[in-house]
Amino acid sequence: MMPIMRITIQIDDELLMTLKEQARRQKSSLTHLVNQTLCAGLQAAKAPAANKPLFQERPHSMGAPKLCLNKALDLAAALEDEEITHCVRYWKKRVQRAT
Repeated sequence: MMPIMRITIQIDDELLMTLKEQARRQKSSLTHLVNQTLCAGLQAAKAPAANKPLFQERPHSMGAPKLCLNKALDLAAALEDEEITHCVRYWKKRVQRAT
């Protein structure tokens, strides 16, 4: 038998209430229930996921590329320039209306 070691852990309030309720229903101590739950969780983590279906990607044709991404930074800069130009024109019109 392994020696007992006392430690302090932080458990969320809702989780603690659930554990206490389950321990009360099973007429067991909280310590026993926590140990049991931790062991079950560790065993489940070790077990191979044989019963889980594997995710399989289904390829889809997206057609030919509509633009060349070799110069993506140039494209991004051009789009940014357009946006800045649009904003400048908008604010110029707004200032002219206000005066």
